[in-house]
Amino acid sequence: MDWDDAEEIAAALYQAFPDIEPLSLKFSELRALVMDVDDFEGSAKDANEVRLEAIQMAWLDEVETAH
Repeated sequence: MDWDDAEEIAAALYQAFPDIEPLSLKFSELRALVMDVDDFEGSAKDANEVRLEAIQMAWLDEVETAH
């Protein structure tokens, strides 16, 4: 996985952290969580607001779909 795999990352984050509200996270916190996802191979320097927001919104979709 890399930064452009927002849906895959979001699914992994939801599975690992089902109780976290994605919109409550600062982008720095979200970046740290993404970097810890198994199979994530991206570099922290490649994280940017657009990519992090895409992941955050995909994660929010995961949460809303599950409820």
